[in-house]
Amino acid sequence: MANAKQVLDVRVSKGVTTAQSNEHMRRWTEKGWNRAVEIGNYDPTREHLNFEIAPGGKIRTIDKSRSIPERIADILSDRGIKDPNEGLVEPKFRTVVNIIFGGSRERMHELAFGTQQVDFENGADNTRIRREGDIERWAKDVYSFVSGKYGEQNIAAFIVHLDELNPHVHCTLLPIKDGRFAYKEIFAGKDKFEYSARMKQLHTDFFAEVNTKWGMSRGTSISETGARHRTTEEYRRMLSEECTTIEENIDRHRKALSELQSDIRLAERRVKGLTTMVDNLEKSKAEKEALLSAAELDLKANSGNAAELAIRIQTLEKELVGINKQLADKQQKLQAADRQLTDLKEDMDAIKDRTEELKEEAYKYSRDVHSKVDTLLKDVLLESVVGEYRNVSAQMDVSERQLFDGSLVQSIAEQGADIMHCATMLFLGMVDDATTFAETRGGGGSKSDLKWGRDEDEDNRAWALRCMRMASRMMRPAIGKKPKR
Repeated sequence: MANAKQVLDVRVSKGVTTAQSNEHMRRWTEKGWNRAVEIGNYDPTREHLNFEIAPGGKIRTIDKSRSIPERIADILSDRGIKDPNEGLVEPKFRTVVNIIFGGSRERMHELAFGTQQVDFENGADNTRIRREGDIERWAKDVYSFVSGKYGEQNIAAFIVHLDELNPHVHCTLLPIKDGRFAYKEIFAGKDKFEYSARMKQLHTDFFAEVNTKWGMSRGTSISETGARHRTTEEYRRMLSEECTTIEENIDRHRKALSELQSDIRLAERRVKGLTTMVDNLEKSKAEKEALLSAAELDLKANSGNAAELAIRIQTLEKELVGINKQLADKQQKLQAADRQLTDLKEDMDAIKDRTEELKEEAYKYSRDVHSKVDTLLKDVLLESVVGEYRNVSAQMDVSERQLFDGSLVQSIAEQGADIMHCATMLFLGMVDDATTFAETRGGGGSKSDLKWGRDEDEDNRAWALRCMRMASRMMRPAIGKKPKR
């Protein structure tokens, strides 16, 4: 599928709350479900499609008997590992890594639902929808990827949601290595540059090991862009650039760009400082090399005190060794700083491009929404006008009703469904079918040898209105016939 991208987002926390666990597992009362549907994109009629992957890569219905905090406690107890936050008034150690895996909405819908038509409107009934096998196979591939990289024994929960706008995985991972919590060693690294490099590598590995097979391109990880200041509520709703609302994505991108600009300014200052250091060291090296060459020439020509010249040469050689060592270190650091600056600028370009795409998507979405609302209002207006006409015409005398003879409102009120069907066929150019339909419904009052069709300069609205009027005439009974009531 063209432009299908993978989604991978890593969020670290100091534990898992019961509320977060209930959201992941859908352990909600009826009141909780109502509240979730009110504020989020949840579909209770698709909740039965959700599943989880248990140890050994086994697909099963979500086990709601134990919350995620209880699962974590059991894992730590069985392995004899102490939770460093236990007993603290306020948790301060990062003990949980939450990873969301997903992809572009259209591709994820295809994996989860195949060709089934799912109604994503709030309040829709999708109980008939079944879960496709591809989403299970994709999820198992993701589970194998996480298990291979971080250890299956460290996965506390691996839950797949198909009841939201975009199917996705919530993986709750414990950053444990050698029997202890080691978040910094496993994920963070020594600084934010190393963290960024690790996240990029994770995204690349995920693409190479999983999503190449499933037809999704690498995409851009949000964690690569420096967007690290989301609230818990924002995280709960977040599933990549395609899973949350367009407005939230644009706002998040603005924040990411602001942080990127700060990081770029810092990286530029670092590059500038290192460049100055390298230039100074190279000048110093050149000066020392010139002095050394002169001393060696003097010694060779027996010009001056030989012992003093030998000591001077030895000192200069030692100084040059030190300068070369410093120069190599600074050049290496300058290369690394240049790469970091290049990566940051690439991230900025990527997120700018995606922001523009989102703005265009927002504009298109806005037009679609307005179009749907406009259509709904027109439908309501038509039904209301027809209803009022029927009520009023029943109270009219014959002469008053004759004022509406042949009018479109009268035709729609009396034969609305048939006229709409006939007009649709005319609009689509199915003139013979429309004529046959009208005749089988008792029509035939518009026999004509004139050519019927759309004018070259006629827009959709004018053409639609002309089709409605023609359908109204076609549905009138031929002379001598009585209309069917």
